[in-house]
Amino acid sequence: MSIISSLVGPVSGLLDKFIKDKDQKAKLAHELATMADKHAQQLALSQLEINKAEAASGSFFKGGWRPFVGWVCAVAFAYHFVIQPLLIFIFSYIGIEPPDLPEFQMNTLLTVLGGLLGIGGLRTYEKQKQLTK
Repeated sequence: MSIISSLVGPVSGLLDKFIKDKDQKAKLAHELATMADKHAQQLALSQLEINKAEAASGSFFKGGWRPFVGWVCAVAFAYHFVIQPLLIFIFSYIGIEPPDLPEFQMNTLLTVLGGLLGIGGLRTYEKQKQLTK
């Protein structure tokens, strides 16, 4: 996309040299200026179609990776915020020194979970266009 954007300026400048009709020149300049945006929109729509096909697939290997990653994130969150503190509390209450419990890299986990939940903005787009239930 950056290659297209970087070519728009020089190509628009060439229009002045080769096209005399101002209306046609303005139309072509507009087409060139919106080319990068159209390309980005087409890529996003293509990705949405791929996502729909993956989700509709009955195959676990195609449609099952999102639910799997979601469950992994849910289990990790439950462990980190509920189970681990409860275990530490129970061990302390009983009077036993708690063992070293495993820790998760919460930064990575939050990044993955944010992508799954659509916090980046595509989920909002899907909801507004009523592409999901």
